[in-house]
This record gives sequence, C-alpha cells and structure tokens, in this order.
Amino acid sequence: MSNEHQSTDHGSMKSYVTGLAISIVLTLVAFGVVTLGNFSTTAMALTISIAAIVQVLVQLILFMHLNVDDDGGWNVTSLAFAVVILVLVIAGSLWIMHHLHMNMM
Repeated sequence: MSNEHQSTDHGSMKSYVTGLAISIVLTLVAFGVVTLGNFSTTAMALTISIAAIVQVLVQLILFMHLNVDDDGGWNVTSLAFAVVILVLVIAGSLWIMHHLHMNMM
C-alpha cells in the first residue's frame, strides 16, 4: 500500500462506535414512541421525523465523513444535496400518508 492511501482520513473506531450508538438510540426512540402509543399522532409524527433527520445527518457525518472542512466545497455541496433530498422524502411521505388517511376515512 502506498503512503497516500494510508494518510487519508477514513475515520476512527471511536467515530464509528459513536455513530452506531447514536443510530441505535434514535431507532429505539422512534420505535418506543410508536409501541407505547401514549402520544398524539402529531407528537409521534414529529418525533419520528426529527429522529429520522438526525439519524441521516449522523450517518452522513460520522460514517460517510461529509463535513464542511475539506475538499473545496464538494462536501458542502453533497451535504446540501442530501439535506434537500431528505426534506423532499420526509415531506412527501408525510403528505402522502396524510392524504391516504383523509381518503380512507
């Protein structure tokens, strides 16, 4: 292996374990909110949406190493694109589920 390949930052074990722990906690939060059923529909949807957004950002930053420091703006562009797609998917999913609910009742 060349020194060039070894000098690139691929993340540390600490960042991977931290990302895994945060992802598991966020998944359990969303699962717990749904299975307990003690919350209003709005609170459940808001909690699940926030957990999903935070989880995607955690995975992009800790696993895929997208940040605003390196690469002359390409990471920023990729992160902005990921955020736009994330907003479109979540907003579209909530809109579709709302309209399905209204048409089924």
